[in-house]
Amino acid sequence: MQTITGSAHEFSPEFETAVAEYRHRIFIEKLGWPLPVKNGMERDQFDRPDTIYVVARDRSGVICGCARLLPTTQPYLLGEVFADLLAGQPVPSAPDIWELSRFAAATPDSYCTSAADAAINTRGLLAAAVTSAAAQGAERLITVSPLGIERLLQRMGVHAHRAGPPAYADGKPIFACWIEIDDQTRRALDLAASPRQQPAH
Repeated sequence: MQTITGSAHEFSPEFETAVAEYRHRIFIEKLGWPLPVKNGMERDQFDRPDTIYVVARDRSGVICGCARLLPTTQPYLLGEVFADLLAGQPVPSAPDIWELSRFAAATPDSYCTSAADAAINTRGLLAAAVTSAAAQGAERLITVSPLGIERLLQRMGVHAHRAGPPAYADGKPIFACWIEIDDQTRRALDLAASPRQQPAH
């Protein structure tokens, strides 16, 4: 798996479109999330020129994962849409806190990927996202995730914990989650041995 990082203005128009189409296939067609759609592409108000993306491609160049990183000093998904998940706590806003969203490490046709490969891809993509966020000065990530992600992060050994109690959105349990960018998380993700990132082209 190869990971590519960059902001939208660093991507070619064709690559940016491919990422938006991948998000549509995963989040809307596969997972059924009620998200904005235009011409078969999934984008929202947080896909800005300064938004940082981490995109994974397989050996043939096909996109097999994506993640979005947003500074909490600017409008972001949790702060603008899911602040209730914090149970009355202040919405994070600091240069060393970034939001991780639109995270997926899967092919649209999941039967083509074994469970072992899916786990490896998830770990690799998360490692790349953590590395990219840390390069921006982040010491913590905040994310809105399906509740099942909590168990996945625990199995991986990542230093993650709830930022508030779970709630239901569109009939599915979700929660706000902290991911600490610390030695525990780095060891869990084996960052020293993670796939080398390449800049956007």
